[in-house]
Amino acid sequence: MFLPKYPDNPTPPPARTHAPADPAPVRRTTLPQISISPGAVAAVLVGGVVLTALLAAVAVTAISVAIAAVVLRSMLRDHHRR
Repeated sequence: MFLPKYPDNPTPPPARTHAPADPAPVRRTTLPQISISPGAVAAVLVGGVVLTALLAAVAVTAISVAIAAVVLRSMLRDHHRR
């Protein structure tokens, strides 16, 4: 019922061996020259360093806030037990 139905005699696709008599010459396109100034490279490097430092600062802040929350929770729990 759910089995696929295949054709009785499948025909293979025709084999095309036609080659053009006069092939078109390959035309190479020239790309424009791109010059990167040292100032641009320095700006990208400085931007990367600044973003990495900001990410590290956020991570350190998050860890210290988490530690402070655990310590405060522990102190409040001890205070309520007494």
